[in-house]
Amino acid sequence: MIAKLNQSSCTAVLVGKKATVDGSTLIARNEDAAGGINPKRFIVMQPADQPQEFVSTFNGFHTKLPDNPLRYTATPVADTSDGEWGESGINTDNVAMSSTETEFTNTTMLGLDPLVPDGIGEEAMLTCVLPYVHTAREGVQRLGALVTKYGTCESNGIAFSDSDEVWYFETVGGHHWAAQRIPDDTYVIAPNQTGIQEIDFNDPDHYMYSADLKEFAEKYHLNPAKDGFNFRDIFGEDTLADHYYNTPRVWYGQKMLNPELNQDPESRDMPFTRVPSHLISVKDVALILSSHYQATEFDPYGQTGTPESRLRYRPIGMNRNQEMHILQIRPNFPKEHTAIHWLAEGVNIFNTPVPFFANCDDTPQNFQFTPNDKASTDSFYWLNKIIAMIGDGFFAQHDEDAMVAVSESRKFGFAAGIAAVAAADAAYAKVTPEDLPAWHTAQNAQVAAKITANLEDLLHTLVAMRAEKMVPTFEKGGEL
Repeated sequence: MIAKLNQSSCTAVLVGKKATVDGSTLIARNEDAAGGINPKRFIVMQPADQPQEFVSTFNGFHTKLPDNPLRYTATPVADTSDGEWGESGINTDNVAMSSTETEFTNTTMLGLDPLVPDGIGEEAMLTCVLPYVHTAREGVQRLGALVTKYGTCESNGIAFSDSDEVWYFETVGGHHWAAQRIPDDTYVIAPNQTGIQEIDFNDPDHYMYSADLKEFAEKYHLNPAKDGFNFRDIFGEDTLADHYYNTPRVWYGQKMLNPELNQDPESRDMPFTRVPSHLISVKDVALILSSHYQATEFDPYGQTGTPESRLRYRPIGMNRNQEMHILQIRPNFPKEHTAIHWLAEGVNIFNTPVPFFANCDDTPQNFQFTPNDKASTDSFYWLNKIIAMIGDGFFAQHDEDAMVAVSESRKFGFAAGIAAVAAADAAYAKVTPEDLPAWHTAQNAQVAAKITANLEDLLHTLVAMRAEKMVPTFEKGGEL
């Protein structure tokens, strides 16, 4: 059996609690599919609907699941005939999981520990892990046990967080993995390449790994360094393509959070974790995940540089963005009002994330029901994709009026989301804990409706502008 390939290639951002403006932990990711269209939904998975046995329609992976699953949010695909692809979510114990960042193991390791065609992969990980863990650390442990037992069909990076810790988990080969607790005062920009660097095998509070990882590397003489154990250098790839596809994204993300740095966009030596020059907000993360090398010669919409430089590097905000999630676990709130699943859909250059309190019963209809084979403005996903398809042409032509219209819409979206969270924070204490899920559901629906209406206005504006700029036009005569 030949394993199906996961063709997604995403960008992730992780932020520790001492590096954020309010003490939240943040894990976030763009889900970028192989093509421009991969319709997504946003749902709440109730315990009664969670299967007792997982059987993948993607690659045949199957496993029995534990009893007593937790409720959780998820962003599966619209058509699940080729797998669930839950991708992101927060459970009722306020554990967040983002799965996965596609990565690549070097050929030496793949030769020694081949991928397992019917092993656990991105498609299955969220469903098989998130409902059963009560801390981020437990998430690492459960996923590690599954990879060790069943093997994995892919090389991936997976993020976990709770109110205290942020972890990044990376698989290499079929059965090996390592995870690092991200230092509280740092952030990570993770493209499609192995990121974890030095592992301290005497520090179980900050590192976890497959049981024989160190011995396996020693047995097969995999470590090229005289000292230390650099996970990235031992097991990851460093190809010419990486310097155009991956490292420039790290460079630009770090440039946004540490503008004082002078780094080479193609350098493989940029650190995995870094202390930011300023505290990071949800909006900062959203702007990173919608960035396209603005104000540099590499901006595909830019007017500086050359035609070659503007297309040299793979941007973060791009046509293959399907959904962006920012999973925020906040301090100083009771458990029932802590977690927010921020969600944007479509191409992130043209959108903003909507805040959803994760302790909710349901999601709005236009988020929950997405046609797989029909573009419809009744769907939040398709509404955003249509806006991007029209807006892209205006941006390519440097049409100032259209660019301002998109900018103003994004400002409205950010402001509406922030206002909704602030209003809910001021009022939630008047609601009993048992009534909060229904109350949160109503609050989520209100802000989603407000941002949806604004996007519908933006679509009308862009269509009206485009109608005046069609190629087959002719000036009206005096009598016409």
